[in-house]
Amino acid sequence: MMNLLAKCMFEATRISPLASSHKTNTAGNKERPCRSHSELAQKEKTNVHSTLNKMLEFSRLHHGEQVLLVPNAWDAGSARLLEGLGFSALATTSAGLAISKGLRDGSGLLSRRDIMENALAIVESTSLPVSADLENGFGDSPEDCAKTIHDACRIGLCGGSIEDATGDANRPIYPFEQAIERISAAAEAKTSEHFLLTARTENYLCGRPDLDDTIRRLKAFEAAGADVVYAPGLPDMASVRAVCRELTVPVNVLVGLTDAAYSVEDLSSAGVSRISTGGSLARAAMGEMLRAAQELKSYGTYGFAEWAISDKDVMSRMSFNGNTPDFD
Repeated sequence: MMNLLAKCMFEATRISPLASSHKTNTAGNKERPCRSHSELAQKEKTNVHSTLNKMLEFSRLHHGEQVLLVPNAWDAGSARLLEGLGFSALATTSAGLAISKGLRDGSGLLSRRDIMENALAIVESTSLPVSADLENGFGDSPEDCAKTIHDACRIGLCGGSIEDATGDANRPIYPFEQAIERISAAAEAKTSEHFLLTARTENYLCGRPDLDDTIRRLKAFEAAGADVVYAPGLPDMASVRAVCRELTVPVNVLVGLTDAAYSVEDLSSAGVSRISTGGSLARAAMGEMLRAAQELKSYGTYGFAEWAISDKDVMSRMSFNGNTPDFD
C-alpha cells in the first residue's frame, strides 16, 4: 500500500501555498484553511480504504457470471452521468480526452500529466472503480511504463492499460521482446496487488491483422503479469472466440469502433469478460452536438432543445463539492 508520508505530501501539493490560514477567492468567499498533517493522515487512511474496496470490487466484477460493461468517460461530468445510469465501473478514454482538447487521438500530444489529471478528476467525481487508458505508458522504455503505473496507483485508479503501439508510423508496434519487458515492468510497479493491469496489443489498429501474433502477444503479456488482456479491432466473432480460448485471464473487447452487429450477449457467449466503449460515447455526444448546431445554422430552429437532457436533470447528477483536481 502507498507510503503514508508520500501520499500526505501529494495531498499537500494540491493545496495552494498560503501566507495565512485563509484566503479570499474572486467571489469574496473565504476558502478552507490548509489541512493539518493529522487531517491529511486521516484523509489518507480513508482514501486508501476506499480505493482498496473499489479495487476488490473491480476484480470481483471481472470474474462474475455476467460480462462487465465498462463505459469510457472523458471528463468528470460524463462520469457522473454514467454512474447515474447504474454502471458498476468506468474507464477513461484518451481518444475522448483528445477530442475534448481539440487534438487528434494518437498524435502524442497528450502528456502523462494530461492523462493523470483527467483520470484524477474522474476518480474524484464518482464512487465507482475507474480504470484508465494509459496509452503506451508515455515512453518506449520499461521504466516509462513503470512510472505511469506507479502514478496511476497513486491517484486512486483501480486499473490501467498499457499498449504496444509506438506512435511511430515507421515502426507502429514494439518488437515482441520489448513489448513483454514493458508489461513486466508495469506489473512490477503496481503498489497494490489488486490493481488490474490491462495489456493491449494494437496489431489490428496498426495495419497488422495477424491473429496468431496477436494471441502470441496476449499470452506473453499474461505470463508477464497482466491481469486483463485486450486486442482492439478484432474483425469478427471467430477471432474473439479464438482469443478467449487461448487466454486464462479476463479478455476485454472494445465496442463502438466499427458498426459490427454482435451484441453484448454474443460477446459474453464467446467468453468475453469485459466490454469497453473507447472513444465511441464521446464521439456520439459530439455527433449529437453537431446535429443540433447544424439545425440552428441551417434552419434557424432549435428543436434539439426538446430532446436534450433538461437543465434540472443534468444538474441533479452533478456534484456540489467544487473540487478542482491537480496532479503533480
